[in-house]
Amino acid sequence: MNASVAANPALLVVGGGISGMTAALEAAECGRSVILVERSPTLGGRTAQLYRYFPKLCHPTCGLEINLRRLRANRNVRLLTMAEVTAVTGRAGDYQVTLKQRPRYVNERCTACGDCARAVQARIRNPFNYGLDDIGAAYLPHAMAYPQRYVIDPSIIGTPEALKAKEACKVEAVDLEMREQTLTLHAGAVIWATGWKPYDAARIQPYGYGRFPNVVTSVEFERLADPQGPSGGQLRRPSDAQPAKNIAFIQCAGSRDENHLRHCSRICCMASLKQTQYVREAYPDQSAKSTIYYIDIRAIDRLEDFNAMVHADPAVTFVKSKVASIALNERNGNLVLHGVDTEGYHRYANEHDLVVLAVGMQPESDGVQLPEDVVRDSSGFIEGCGSGGQFAAGAASGPLDVNRCVQSATAAALHGIQIIHKAARAEAAS
Repeated sequence: MNASVAANPALLVVGGGISGMTAALEAAECGRSVILVERSPTLGGRTAQLYRYFPKLCHPTCGLEINLRRLRANRNVRLLTMAEVTAVTGRAGDYQVTLKQRPRYVNERCTACGDCARAVQARIRNPFNYGLDDIGAAYLPHAMAYPQRYVIDPSIIGTPEALKAKEACKVEAVDLEMREQTLTLHAGAVIWATGWKPYDAARIQPYGYGRFPNVVTSVEFERLADPQGPSGGQLRRPSDAQPAKNIAFIQCAGSRDENHLRHCSRICCMASLKQTQYVREAYPDQSAKSTIYYIDIRAIDRLEDFNAMVHADPAVTFVKSKVASIALNERNGNLVLHGVDTEGYHRYANEHDLVVLAVGMQPESDGVQLPEDVVRDSSGFIEGCGSGGQFAAGAASGPLDVNRCVQSATAAALHGIQIIHKAARAEAAS
């Protein structure tokens, strides 16, 4: 037997969002050893940052809580957070993987008591809320964070603030001597579940994101609507904290556009339809209204009923138009949308107090060091690899909603297991 081939190679899953967690758990529950790598301090990915799923409008805890419970109960999964893959070499059934793991400055003794956070006064922008508010530099990423362990931001390492955190910890969990590590692992197959990131709305210059504070993205609006978010679930304008009651949702902000993203991001229509219901819930007296500016609404099969329900809502108006530009009414801070209604072919200049851009989905793998034989499509989504032992799961493979991400991840786990078993049989026969 070739000594370089691991006798029982693990399945490596890169990315700990809903797709990566699903792929890891499905493989682990089939008896396969799994290494789950996540570059942030906690699992959950963008799904954890949602307020509600569509179409049932249930909270992400519905799915994440179950997966976390499964994960805690399964010893076949080795979890590495704050780690990134820097190199993958080898062949299907026998990969060598190099990882870089950043220091958390908090070890496994952490009981999540929060003493370190209470001792530290320094503040940082809150990545969980897309920077809409700030948090202490010693922090728990969010209420459902797994592992349930605090993080010390590197910006305060070497300062008196870090020493305060260390002195406050009664169980000696704060370790300021932690350093970046390089790890080398073996894997039989690799699943890339690196997810997606919102398109940079500042690049859509006519819409004024970054210049007009009352223009926000759909992912930011998701956090604004959440009671655990920066505004406590109250829909308020960022500019002056006044209630937002006349909200515009602009579809295809960066998608289906040769100047930005050529592809349809598929989830945007449903996300905006869902978010109009946040507005309805925030103002049960129906004093607020939502207006959706759209090219066409793409809601298929099981989602069509939800689309029909929102269309029947008297508090929601649909305007078939690609908004041309947004201007600021300096007198009241409102935003004026300019364009042409293609159903009536008349120009409009409609005023709203808040604008939400349904930004497109970009593959997060754009910022990941992928092996040379990994094949991507024209939009950067992963299609597979030349050696046949690496697969994409969930939104790394294309724009998908949560439900379809779970289906994709389950399929990827089965492919990974097949590759490892095939390599093992070939090795035994040689």
